[in-house]
Formats: sequence, C-alpha cells, structure tokens
Amino acid sequence: MSFSSDEVNFLVYRYLQESGFQHSAYTFGIESHISQSNINGALLIASDFILIVITSEDGTEQRIVESLSLIDAVMPDVVASRQQQNQQKPLLKNEPHDTNGDEGKANVLRFIRIYQLTYFIGTAAPNPGIESTMEVDGSIEIPANKATVLRGHESEVFICAWNPTTDLLASGSGDSTARIWDMSDNCPSPNQLVLRHCIQKGGTEVPSNKDVTSLDWNCDGTLLATGSYDGYARIWTTSGLLDRTLGQHKGPIFALKWNKRGNYILSAGVDKTTIIWDAGSGQCTQQFSFHSAPALDVDWQTNTSFASCSTDQCIHVCKLHVDKPIKSFQGHTNEVNAIKWDPQGNLLASCSDDMTLKIWSMKHDTCVHDLQAHSKEIYTIKWSPTGPGTLNPNMNLILASASFDSTVRLWDVERGACIHTLTKHTEPVYSVAFSPDGKFLASGSFDKCVHIWSTQSGQLVHSYKGTGGIFEVCWNSRGDKVGASASDGSVFVLDLRKL
Repeated sequence: MSFSSDEVNFLVYRYLQESGFQHSAYTFGIESHISQSNINGALLIASDFILIVITSEDGTEQRIVESLSLIDAVMPDVVASRQQQNQQKPLLKNEPHDTNGDEGKANVLRFIRIYQLTYFIGTAAPNPGIESTMEVDGSIEIPANKATVLRGHESEVFICAWNPTTDLLASGSGDSTARIWDMSDNCPSPNQLVLRHCIQKGGTEVPSNKDVTSLDWNCDGTLLATGSYDGYARIWTTSGLLDRTLGQHKGPIFALKWNKRGNYILSAGVDKTTIIWDAGSGQCTQQFSFHSAPALDVDWQTNTSFASCSTDQCIHVCKLHVDKPIKSFQGHTNEVNAIKWDPQGNLLASCSDDMTLKIWSMKHDTCVHDLQAHSKEIYTIKWSPTGPGTLNPNMNLILASASFDSTVRLWDVERGACIHTLTKHTEPVYSVAFSPDGKFLASGSFDKCVHIWSTQSGQLVHSYKGTGGIFEVCWNSRGDKVGASASDGSVFVLDLRKL
C-alpha cells in the first residue's frame, strides 16, 4: 500500500478526529489544506494507516496494534518485540538496516512525527476546537516591515542556524534540502543556495527524500555540516558545494556538532552510536557504542571530550581515544532529549520526558540539582553566554528550559531556583536561544509565535506571529536579527534594529 502526500494528510486528519483530538485535527487540516485536496475520504481508512509501521524488504506490510513513537519506529528490535507480543511472526532483522530508498518507511515515519507534533498541540492548547489567538500589546508586536519571510522549502523546516561571522542563515527541511540564505544588508533581495541531499542509486545521484535533521556551522563560518535521516552527514562550503560525505551510521542522524577548533564533527544516531569524524578527511575517527538505545543529542565539553544522551535514559561522557566512558550519569526516568555543557564545560544540563531538568558535575556521581517545575516534557535547554570565562563575565550564568507545557523557565543554577516563568505561549515550546550579550531570550512555539524576553526582568519585549508552528529560533552574531523556521515550510528573519 502506498499513499500520496494528500492522502497521508487526510489520514492524519481523520485519525486525529476519530481519536478525539479535535483541536489538533482542526490545526492540521488548516495547515495541510485538506479542504483543497481531491481525496475521496470514504476510500481511506485512518485506523488502518496508523497500524502500518514499516515495510519489510519483500514488500509485505508489518503491523502492530498500538502506535509507535518516531524513535520506536526506526528500531527494528522494538518493532519485532511488539509484533511478538501481538502473536505475529517477527519478520524484521535485529540490526538497523540502511534507510536509503525505503520510501514506504519514510512516509510512515513522517506521519508518526506529524502525529506526535499535532498531538502535543492538542494536549497543550488552552481552548480545544478553537484556534488560539495571541493578545499582545501593540507596542511590542514586531511590525511586518521588520520581518522578512523566506519561501522555497517544500516541507517543514526543522532547524536553522546563523553563520558565526556573516549574515548567512542556514535552514534544514523535510524536503531533503538545506538552504543558505544571504541576509546581509548589501543584498537587496535574499538569495538562497539549495543544498540537495542525494544518494547513489543505480549508479546515479538521486534525491534522498529524507529529512535534514541537524546542521551546524564551524567556528569560522567557512563550512556547514548537515545530518540527515538518510544516515549520512555532509560538509558544505558557503557557496553551496558538497565538500565531504560522512557515511558510517546505520540509520538516521539526530544531532551533529562541530568542536570549537573546527577539526572534528560529532554526530548521534538511531543506531545507538556516536561518532567523532575528522572534518578534513571525512573519515570516522572513533565510534562509541555505549548506549543501548538511539542517541538523541551530543555536546562537546572540550575539543576532544563530549557528552551524549539517549532514549535509554543514560548520559555518557566520552573522550577521543578512550574506549570506555570517562563518566556516566543515571537518574532520569524517561528518555533524555537534550544535553548542554555550560560555557566553561564544568556543569552539564539535561532535560527529559520525565519533566525534570538535571544539572551534573564531573566531580559528583549523582545530579547536583534535580529541578522539577515543568508539568510536561522538557524538549530543549540552553545556557546563557554569561558568567566567568565568557564575553559577558559580569552577568550571572542562567539556564533556559522549553517545555511542552507551553512555558519557558529561567534558572539560577547556583541556587537551583527558577527565577522567571515565561507564560505567553499557548502551545508547546520547541526552541529557545539567548542573544549574544545574554540580555534577551528568544522562544519559538507551535502557537506560531516568536517571543523575545528580557532575561533580567522576565518581561516580554517583542513578539511576532508567523504562519506555521515554530521549530527553531536563533540569533545572528551581532544580536540584531532573529531567525526562525516553521512547520509550513517558511523561514523568517526579524530585524530588531530601531524597534
């Protein structure tokens, strides 16, 4: 069985309706233009579609009774165990196989991801069945002439990141492309370079048709690294040329980071491993296989040591050329979504689906702080660029956390106390980012809003509502522009000068 994109959208819409998520169905129907499609709904059965998890190599459909998370769906061992529980013959291998060309699975995984996102919209929205509206003081609303909307992507735009030295904004999408947008003042209309992610098939290069899941600029802004659902990492020049292809993971890549020196790239994948790559040669320098489930995030502590987190609820700190973790942290009771070292590399923050935020130190075996204030999953965290050893040494170090409970919290980590709770968002918050001077925090939510807050007072100072749910927000190096990427394929840049 195969589905067109319109049919997939209709099935998601039907399933959400029948499951009682009326607000989610309404929101998804508007954004996917259900009313404009020519689908005969009577011929499609949503309840069957949710059961399709993966297509085996011989083309037969494998089904389970309950829906899977995105992580579960790309783990054949999980799928197989659930099939056994349902007294079905397990037809899947125990090792993750290459995802290249598996279009049936890609469609299913795309559905599962969309289902998860719209599910959280439904559970977090304050007014089910009614599209939420934001009431903002007109004096802080960013006018339309200060926003540049960038169109070109053909699917959700999950990530965006500013070049550290110039006003080039990179974005990565479900359309299997990354794009580099020139937002410099001397460019009258933004140019875009399209970085097409292709694979070898039948001796020729064809589009991978897989999501670009992560991207990161090197320290001097000369190279952009991308990670993809096709299992490959790639290095690109600022002119859009493919410089290196890094192929060692056996499945989707979820996170990817350059070290500060710019000689190594670190990646994390569904194959449960993390890899340090030599950026110059594109070769795998060392592969670490310490997690028992997919690795979700990585962050460098130094140029040769890093931390990784996983759905196995564990955090490992590893070092190049050392064959065992130099430290392991356990304490979370659900998957760990993100980890971040503070600017000096002394404290490690982690956030989890268990609704807690934990602070760890290499000097202790248990967490230094267990911060419990959010009422739903915490999706991401960021440290401020302030405190000792930073360009802003006279400001206190703080930590921001973004949650599916629609709030952002700012923490004084030294005291282990929440200093501000930012509550203007009405749906899950997927991204937060500090301005380079640490005075402001941008947040992006699936309520389509980007809010900019004072980190000192916790007050909302600027706000802008886009046309799709916000996946990512980021500041340029001067701190006068904010970029954002959205679920409707749009990318936009807010110019904060003279506001």
